[in-house]
Amino acid sequence: MHAWQIVDFSKPLEPREYPDPEPTGAQVLLRVTGCGVCHSDLHLWDGYFDLGGGKRLELGGRGMSLPFTMGHEIVGEVIALGPEAEGVAIGDRRVVFPWIGCGDCAECRRSEELLCSAPRTLGVRYGGGYADRVLVPHARYLVDFDGVDEALACTYACSGVTAYSALKKASAGLTADDSILIVGAGGVGLSAVQMARAVTPARIVVADIDEDKRRAAIAAGAVAAVDNGAEGALRKLRETTGGSGAAAAIDFVGAPGTALFGFDGIRRGGTLVIVGLYGGALSLSTAMFPLKMARVVGSYVGSLQEMHELMDLVRAGRVPPIPIRTRALRQVNATLADLREGRIVGRVVLQP
Repeated sequence: MHAWQIVDFSKPLEPREYPDPEPTGAQVLLRVTGCGVCHSDLHLWDGYFDLGGGKRLELGGRGMSLPFTMGHEIVGEVIALGPEAEGVAIGDRRVVFPWIGCGDCAECRRSEELLCSAPRTLGVRYGGGYADRVLVPHARYLVDFDGVDEALACTYACSGVTAYSALKKASAGLTADDSILIVGAGGVGLSAVQMARAVTPARIVVADIDEDKRRAAIAAGAVAAVDNGAEGALRKLRETTGGSGAAAAIDFVGAPGTALFGFDGIRRGGTLVIVGLYGGALSLSTAMFPLKMARVVGSYVGSLQEMHELMDLVRAGRVPPIPIRTRALRQVNATLADLREGRIVGRVVLQP
């Protein structure tokens, strides 16, 4: 097995060779044919999440040991099965749902694996797709993508299902007269714009400081785009949304400034959904929650059920594709650098 791994946090990933894993029990071994590069990989590469106020969530003591193989947007071909594996056959091509729980706790038994306190997430806790092989614990985490380009299909395992789940949380009860503000038109935010018509009747307005990303969001179906770093951005947003603000906002960046823009941009009774993991700490007046009757909700990726719902929409042609570029796996370090510097519009998929 060939893998590009974190050997030291924040240092360039290094290529390593290992024996191919041998699946046991219900495990399934895939030959990786593509793996999307996600912004959260930058935090994993750094070895921590920024909690604000000088505090960090260090990953070294929370299930990640080095060397480690990142990559959680995985697509591949089944090449070996454990003796108890069923539901797939050798040669099947599948997208991997990586957000896997322990399988034994009360949350997992309720099919709420995202709430599991001992997850087995591929590319985050267990070896992921920056490799030519990946071991999946059970075939139920393998999702059919028949009729969809595989480089695009793998992105639905994170950026796609994350956008879909956040849209569902933000759009409950909204009508065509309402607006949803999407803050951040990177890979995940642009996915949300692309799929919004299939999920909600509400109008989509985008905020991003990058002109190219605003332009891409308009091309993807947003009715308007504002530069949230410009003077008068909130005034322009309110004018665009009828004067009172958006019914809901989704912050796909997760920085203090973007979350505050989202909160200030929603109307009374509105909902702010925070998705991004940029980090930092947000200071808000507690009085504004009851006075504004606002809700603030955290959303982390999406469930296996939501992944299947999304892929049904994709296969039905109801979700236009986001821009995809493919690169060789050996270009992983340059790709991570491009992502950190904001030079990627859409998604890059690495191919071994």
